[in-house]
Amino acid sequence: MKRLCIYCGSSLGRDPVYLEAARVLARRLAHRGIGIVYGGSSVGLMGAMADAALAEGGEVTGVIPDSLMDREPGHPGLTELHVVASMHQRKAIMTELADGFIALPGGLGTLDELFEILTWAQLGLHCKPCGVLNVKHYYAPLVRLLDHAVEAGFVRPQHRGILIVEADPEVLLVRFEEHIAAFELRRIGRSDL
Repeated sequence: MKRLCIYCGSSLGRDPVYLEAARVLARRLAHRGIGIVYGGSSVGLMGAMADAALAEGGEVTGVIPDSLMDREPGHPGLTELHVVASMHQRKAIMTELADGFIALPGGLGTLDELFEILTWAQLGLHCKPCGVLNVKHYYAPLVRLLDHAVEAGFVRPQHRGILIVEADPEVLLVRFEEHIAAFELRRIGRSDL
């Protein structure tokens, strides 16, 4: 993994545990030499995560639509900042640059990005790992909803399995590495046929 796309809130949330989790994940990625691709903002968990990675010498690439620059100013200290024309362009560039996707706690934008990337994986548009860092059980209701969707027959179990859910960032990163290694083995096996 060279870069991971991190989806997270443009606000800090009410519990400081969310802020600390964003910083811990950013530091761990920087120490592993894994770059971050994110929404480019300087505020909320987004800005704090970028600051923490940069402070450890990490590579951080932001992608922000021009229309958001007034509400969520682009981070001035990033390794690279792409200012794009639309949200669709933002998502496409972030997807292209990343080797996997992690959602930290966030609001509607974070959920939108997470569900879109899960849908793209379900449709076979990418085979990159997708996960959530389940800080203080933030994503527990979402996990229950997805399990309910399986039980109700609207989501296939193998598609539910696309989402990796872990509370520990180190365990989440190990599971991402396992996902990538398994995909590479399947790919090599097919190319040998």
